[in-house]
Amino acid sequence: MFFSKSMAIENDDLRLAPAAVKNSYASGETEFVDRLRAGDLEAFDVLVNRYAGDIHGLLFRLTQDSEEARDLTQETFLSALKAIKKFRGDANLKTWLFRIAINESRNRFRWWKRRGRDQTISLDVSFGPSETPIGETFSSGTPDPEEVVLRRERQRMLRDALGDLPAIYREAVVLCDIEGLAYDEIATALDVNIGTVKSRIARGRDELRRRLKDV
Repeated sequence: MFFSKSMAIENDDLRLAPAAVKNSYASGETEFVDRLRAGDLEAFDVLVNRYAGDIHGLLFRLTQDSEEARDLTQETFLSALKAIKKFRGDANLKTWLFRIAINESRNRFRWWKRRGRDQTISLDVSFGPSETPIGETFSSGTPDPEEVVLRRERQRMLRDALGDLPAIYREAVVLCDIEGLAYDEIATALDVNIGTVKSRIARGRDELRRRLKDV
């Protein structure tokens, strides 16, 4: 079960400045968070509808298992419901939910590891130099059948390489190059400083590039 913001305010020919729009948006989210803290189930339904797709996508990339990602998505929102009263607003809701989802994924990984099950990672894009986001290296126009086969093989090799990466590098690369989060958002999601985020992304990209040097 998965569930699916723009704001423009005009007064005659006068449009609010970006800062005013941002402040208005922030005020709206504050009111929304207050409703969540008060136990408003309708507000929680809105939260699920708004972010479930993003959370499931992240978890699927970290687990390569649709059922696992579905279960972890449900666990993420259940944990969010329990923890919302402690939400301080020092991050936006999506980043906060990503942090919960990553923790749920880590807990599940440890659970499976104790039972001897390995996990891999799924990523539907390819990898370039350490300063280049994933997805820009192998991009091309409409591929011919041979290129499709080659691309699939590269993706398989990428999945294998990512599966061998330590989780701290895998999480950072996925959040940056796939989810498109800014460094400060990643720092919040992973509960580390920005310097550590940059280091992990660079290290993760370099490790992948090394492992994929013959691709």
